[in-house]
Amino acid sequence: MAAPASAPAMARSAPAPAVMHTVEEHVSLKTWIAVVGAALGAFLAILNIQIVSSSLADIQGALGAGADEGGWITTAYLVAEIIVIPISGWLARVFSVRTYLLTNTLLFLILTVACAFTTNLGQMIVVRAMQGFAGGVLIPLAFSIIMTRLPPSKHAIGLSIYAVSDIFAPAIGPVIGGLCNETFGWQSIFFINLLPGAVMFVMLWFALDPEPRQFELLRRGDWFGIATVAVGLGALETVLEEGEKYDWFGSQFIVRLTILTVVSLVTFVIVQLVRKNPLLHLRLLARRNFGLGSIANFFFGLSMYGWIYIVPLYLGRIQGYNAEQIGGVMIWIGLPQLLILPLIPKVMKRVDPRLLVIVGFVLFIAGSLLAMNLSGSFSGPQFLASSLVRAVAQSMVMTPLSAIAVAGIEREHAGSAAALFNMIRNLGGAIGIAVIQTFLTKRGQFHSDVLTAQVSLLNNATRTRLNGLTETILQHGISDRAYAGHEAMVMVGRAIHRQAMMLAYGDTIILQSILLGLALFTVLLLKKAQAHSAGEAH
Repeated sequence: MAAPASAPAMARSAPAPAVMHTVEEHVSLKTWIAVVGAALGAFLAILNIQIVSSSLADIQGALGAGADEGGWITTAYLVAEIIVIPISGWLARVFSVRTYLLTNTLLFLILTVACAFTTNLGQMIVVRAMQGFAGGVLIPLAFSIIMTRLPPSKHAIGLSIYAVSDIFAPAIGPVIGGLCNETFGWQSIFFINLLPGAVMFVMLWFALDPEPRQFELLRRGDWFGIATVAVGLGALETVLEEGEKYDWFGSQFIVRLTILTVVSLVTFVIVQLVRKNPLLHLRLLARRNFGLGSIANFFFGLSMYGWIYIVPLYLGRIQGYNAEQIGGVMIWIGLPQLLILPLIPKVMKRVDPRLLVIVGFVLFIAGSLLAMNLSGSFSGPQFLASSLVRAVAQSMVMTPLSAIAVAGIEREHAGSAAALFNMIRNLGGAIGIAVIQTFLTKRGQFHSDVLTAQVSLLNNATRTRLNGLTETILQHGISDRAYAGHEAMVMVGRAIHRQAMMLAYGDTIILQSILLGLALFTVLLLKKAQAHSAGEAH
């Protein structure tokens, strides 16, 4: 691979036309195996989150944990993952990409299996946290390998392969998790990764060449930056995961964690901007396409993960679907993307990638609004149209947006770019889910108050409804009219709550659409990506 283009050379190059034409360059089979193997690792790391979430209730029951305590099974993994993502690029330079990636792949597989043999909540939380530290490495390094091992002319293909892991895994996760949990028990979900993980390990062992380790970087490392970003992101993820449960700022625990988050992250940003050799090159965000692309990526993550959170919740709580049935609905977001994503690199050669992203976000909004009018008869089949439109939208957004954002990023900054881009999307998902949880609760209370006010005993329709329910209950073996009347009131209360929550779920879909509108506005400000020539490729 040739050296990165110099600044003067880049300045002299003419702006690329609307379509990202580049000189085709040969890529060895070994390099493609490395790209596919790394992308498979990212797929397994993301898949692990979804399959565990879909079986969380059964895991909690088996370990004797309550709903509040059991949430830490997921939180521990996510906190560890978000901490390790920004430091993975630096650690890969210290130990070499090959050693660091292979070691963490092996640890991830061992720790995944170890989860199945835990016998109490404490053991599960510790093992899940360790698993998160190993799995979190696989995500940014897959992105980084694409940026550094492939020439710019092949980035679109590499990013499409990566997109399969990043947007197909969340969709297929509930399907696999629900099926295995219902058929073989919760322990089986921790064995799913073994075979593909072993294949991935062999692929990376073969395809990644040994590189010199740079242990001297440990002495010159940005340890203060590592400490502040680890504390800040860990505290932030905990706030987002646990805030709704603890009533947000009504809890001193959440208040203290929030203060710790702000102080740590502000300190981290200042240190990174003034340090000569920072952990992360935050100044990359000042580059127009990377900065705007990262903002759009934040909202992309918010909507993608927010949808994967809200739809199963609605189907489970309102429509009474089990995990396997929910998976059967969610799969229609994932399957079409397997057909569409391979076509995106070819389309990008003929169509301005910015136009693809713009149309993608428009479809994102349209697909969301198709599921806006929820009702008692709106269940799995009615989500099909929305799922298919969103599947097309996600395919049109992720690869082109990633390619535009990273175009022109120098090889020495690839690790920082990969960490920032993936971290921002993950934060978008975490913040989005936290916002949706709170918004859903508040809107549910609002609609319940409005509906309850309309249900008065002075209203003839209300009295007629209560009398009818009372008579129905009496006909089913209840002889006490007062008790039957009380049960009729309870049934009406449940009906009000169900209707209020359906309206609240609809409101959250509208909220997501509004936020996607902000992403669309951001994308409109992107400039045409500069394409390197073969001589300038990494």
